[in-house]
Amino acid sequence: MEGDLGASESGTVSAKVREELARRRLSRQWLADEARISISTLEKALSGRRPFSLGTVVRMEEALGITLRSVDRRSPASPTGLAPEEMGAYARVGVSWLEGEYLTLRPSFGEPGVVYAYETFITWDDACGCLRFTEAARLDPDFRQEGFVSFPNLSGHIYLVTNRAGQYRLAILGRPSANGAMNGVLTTLVAGKGSQLTPAAAPISLVPVARVDELALGLVRPGDRCYEPYRERLERITDAGYAAFPILSKAI
Repeated sequence: MEGDLGASESGTVSAKVREELARRRLSRQWLADEARISISTLEKALSGRRPFSLGTVVRMEEALGITLRSVDRRSPASPTGLAPEEMGAYARVGVSWLEGEYLTLRPSFGEPGVVYAYETFITWDDACGCLRFTEAARLDPDFRQEGFVSFPNLSGHIYLVTNRAGQYRLAILGRPSANGAMNGVLTTLVAGKGSQLTPAAAPISLVPVARVDELALGLVRPGDRCYEPYRERLERITDAGYAAFPILSKAI
C-alpha cells in the first residue's frame, strides 16, 4: 500500500513501540487514541500482520515524543547542526513549528471544478539534517511526491522540492496565514495522452490537520461534504494575493 514501511523497518518500529509502552506502562488503547488510529490497525501492525504506514508512524512519534524510524548513518548531518546552505541553512529549533501533518488541497487536473485532497507529512530527517516531506493518501500513488524542504531567509517562502532522477516538482508556499494554512503555487507535470507529460501550475494549500474541522480526502466534488470550505480555501489564494496566475488578454 502507498506509504507503507518495509517489513524490516516495520519490525523495528514495532519493537520500539512495544518497548516504550512497557517502559512507560502505557496501554495500546492509549497510544491508538493519542495517535488517532484504530486499535485494530495498531494491533495488526504490532503483530506483523500488516506493515506500518508512514502516517501512522508519524502520529505515534508525536504521541510518544520519540523517533521510531531508523536513521541512515551513511549520510551524516552537517557538523554545524544546520540544514545545507542550498536549503536555507536553517536550524531545527527554528523550523520545528513546520513539522506535522497537513491536509493538502489543490484543483484536480483531470476534473474541472473538483478539489483534490490528500495528506502531506513534514518531519525532521536526522540523516540529512533538514526537513523532509512525504505525501500520503493519494488516489494516484505512482505520482506521490517526497523530497526536502528549503526555507531561505531571503524570500521568507517555504519550498517543497522533489528531485526524482533530475525531474523536479516544486511547491512555493507563504508563511502560515491566520488560520494556519500555508498557501502558494504548485508547479508539476500532468499525465496526458499515452506517455505524454504536460507542465502545469495550480494553487495549493497546506492546512494543519489539527486546524481542520472536518476532513475528506480524494476527489471532492460539488455537493460533497467539505467541498465548499475546500473551494473557498483555494479561491482565497488568488483573492488574497498569496499567488498570482496572470493571463494575457487576447488582442482586439
